Order: sequence, then structure tokens, then C-alpha cells
Amino acid sequence: MRQVLITGFEPFEQDPVNASWEAARRLDSLRLDGPDGPVQVVARQLPCVFGTANQALYAAIESCDPLLVICAGYAGVREEISVERVAINLDDARIADNASQQPIDTPVIAGAPAAYFSTLPIKAIVHRLRDAGIAAGVSQSAGTFVCNHVFYGLQHYLATRLPNVRGGFIHVPYWDQQQARRTGQLAMPLEQMIEGLRLAIWTSLTVETDMQESGGAIA
Repeated sequence: MRQVLITGFEPFEQDPVNASWEAARRLDSLRLDGPDGPVQVVARQLPCVFGTANQALYAAIESCDPLLVICAGYAGVREEISVERVAINLDDARIADNASQQPIDTPVIAGAPAAYFSTLPIKAIVHRLRDAGIAAGVSQSAGTFVCNHVFYGLQHYLATRLPNVRGGFIHVPYWDQQQARRTGQLAMPLEQMIEGLRLAIWTSLTVETDMQESGGAIA
């Protein structure tokens, strides 16, 4: 049975949980009837550490030989699920990662292209989520922290080694359990995040050509 890999991050910045992993892990072992037969979702947690996160991602890809890879992270300042459009070859950390690293103005991969676009049908995903009543939009920036680091690392790996495998990155907001500790932060129910990621997987498996209409893009 072919597999789909979805990843989320370990907790960081003094949070005991990470919404991206809490949502992703609940999809582990999920079976879907894809257009070319059944597929199984495999969820893996990545460390919130520059360099090590991509090593763990590559090991996960090699272990399950996926036909689709979606990496997820959380962005607490956003109100909706953000489907990222472009990964840039830049690490520029505002804060230190979980290994106390704080790279400034350094490439993710030296000598590699400046940027890669997602190969997911990003606007079709947003459309599908909105139809399901889940707040979603296209994002033009995945930042310059470990989320973008992994997004870029993923797209470079796929472009140079597995060009027939689709991949991309999705940000989720805080969820209710985190909001209780962060007064004033926006949140989304965990069940909506899980369903949003499930729909993103399904759409990526079933839509070959993306929609050509406004994706409600955010900066």
C-alpha cells in the first residue's frame, strides 16, 4: 500500500504541546481510497532544531517511500490554516531553536536555488477547506525559522531526488489548549485542524491541476 507522510513539530518556546503534531499524529495509520488505490497516512514528529529537523525528515521519507509529503507547523499569530506557497533558502531566526541555535542570514542549503514553490494544489486545498467551514488561506511566507527551514529542505529534496512526489507545508494556528495559557491568542479547535489536514491530503491526492483564482492570500 502506498503511503502519505505528514509531519508535525515537537513543542518549543516553553509550550508543552505543539498544535501541528497534535493534529498530525491523530492522522497516523488513517487509510484513504486514493484515485490509484488505497493509501495509508504515516505521521512523524520532527525536532524544532535547524539541520536536525531536515535530517529527520529525510530519514522519514526514505523509510516510507511516500507518494505525497505534507509538513505542518504552527503559527500562533494567524487566524486560519495557512497553505504555504513558497519556501526560501534562508535561515534568519528571531529566537533560538530547541538546541539553542539561532542562525542569522544563512542559507538552508548552500549553493541551492533561492526558492522553491510548493507542489501541492494550494488554492484547491484552501477552497476545499473553506467549503468545509474551516478558515483557510494561501500564505506567501513561511517565515525564516525552522518551519521554512523544513519546507525548503523538503522541496529541495523532492526536486533533486523524487521529482514525481508532491510536497508542501501548512501552518495551523494555536489550538484551544494553548490558548488557555496565552491570553489573547487566536485559536482553532483541534478537530478542525485534523480535518483540515485530512482534506489537504485528500485534495493533494485527487487534484492534478490547481485552481486559477484568488486564494485569499495573506502576507
